[in-house]
Amino acid sequence: MAGDLNRVIESVSKEKGIDKSIVINAVEEMMHSAARRTFGADCNIESRFNSDVGEIELFEIKTVVDSITNPAAEVLVGEARSKYDPEAQSGDEILIKLDTATMGRIAAQAAKQNLIQHIRDAERKQIYNEFKDRKGEIVSGIVQRFERKNMIVNLGRTEAILPEKEQIPHERYRQGDRIRALILDVDLSEKGLSIVLSRTSNLFLMKLFEQEVPEIYEGIVEIRQSAREPGGRAKVAVYSKDSDVDPVGACVGMKGTRVQSVVQELRGEKIDIVPWTDDQAELVCRALAPAKVSKVIIDEDEHAMEVIVPDDQLSLAIGKRGQNVRLAHRLSGWKLDVRSDSEAEEEARAARASLNAIPGIGDINAELLFQWGFRTAEQLADANEETFEVEGISPERAKQLIHAAREWVATKRRLEEERAQAAEAAALESAAGAAAGAEAEDETIEEAAAAGAEAVEASDAAVKS
Repeated sequence: MAGDLNRVIESVSKEKGIDKSIVINAVEEMMHSAARRTFGADCNIESRFNSDVGEIELFEIKTVVDSITNPAAEVLVGEARSKYDPEAQSGDEILIKLDTATMGRIAAQAAKQNLIQHIRDAERKQIYNEFKDRKGEIVSGIVQRFERKNMIVNLGRTEAILPEKEQIPHERYRQGDRIRALILDVDLSEKGLSIVLSRTSNLFLMKLFEQEVPEIYEGIVEIRQSAREPGGRAKVAVYSKDSDVDPVGACVGMKGTRVQSVVQELRGEKIDIVPWTDDQAELVCRALAPAKVSKVIIDEDEHAMEVIVPDDQLSLAIGKRGQNVRLAHRLSGWKLDVRSDSEAEEEARAARASLNAIPGIGDINAELLFQWGFRTAEQLADANEETFEVEGISPERAKQLIHAAREWVATKRRLEEERAQAAEAAALESAAGAAAGAEAEDETIEEAAAAGAEAVEASDAAVKS
């Protein structure tokens, strides 16, 4: 082994960023593997790095015995005393230094490959340990190449992948461009080290704000919730722990400089910043901005809200292709049904008419039921008498109304079935009449055709005569 092995180990350790002891272990393992190829797999061989001489020394370990049963692992007491250790006793283990010069070219080549693999594995593990605790951080790299629409990014010591699904739509990068992205996942497997990046994650947006807004970094302002459609629009709900700090103003910055920095990084993605509130109805109203909300009806059981907006605000509330209401739904977590005032009024008129049609219900009871959420006579008919509860209507009166609704719905359905049967019978009768007329017409046509054929035959006969 070359005397300058110390310098080589030092150089490799610095270049690869690997601990010196790991490189030494890899070299020792390399020589151990080569020695087993040269001297045989049955030999008990140990390799040690001698830093004083800059060499890897190989030793064969043998047990001192009075009678040999395994020549590859044992040595007689007399031979051990004469050749290796004058004080050797039976049962002792002695180290016999091997001559590395006897190792063949094939063994040396195999050892070299083994060393390269060990250093690669050590380097991967080192990089993995460096990045495994950095999930959720933003890193900067250089676009290296593209593989099946996936982007390979050079992070310096290693490469990471930005999958197609984690890229912002319509965003274009070329080889050599600098790019920033969030570390989404880090994994070390038999196939190697895998670092996955993302630019579409909500966390990427939140981390960008954290870098641009000192109040968020310091914990004074919190991003309670965020929702985004990458490349299109995003909504961020912020909250301030300090009453003197305006959370929206802190995120927007002087003349919008802070939020504009985030928008530029996201290549023009529009960002709506709304103040967080624990009042969920109010949060939905803020999330639907810039549209104004007239009224919100909450259904706790379905975790849904019916949002009523002025007629001229409906398209604004829904947004382009429903984008605004989708983001408001993701931000608040509530199912949202956005309607205009005129639609709501029309539905209210229809609902009141359906309830008022029940015999004996009365206008007051119908209004109470409507305010409690009943919209049709069918809904009232399906209500459970035992659990039915409406403020202003007694349990006895409630049972009467439910029974009246059931009788009314049954009568209505019976009348609808009778009308449907009558219509079907009329249709069948009409179809039968039409078929009879068509048959008579076909017979007339056949008779006319027969008469025409006879006239032609008579004419032909007259010509011939």
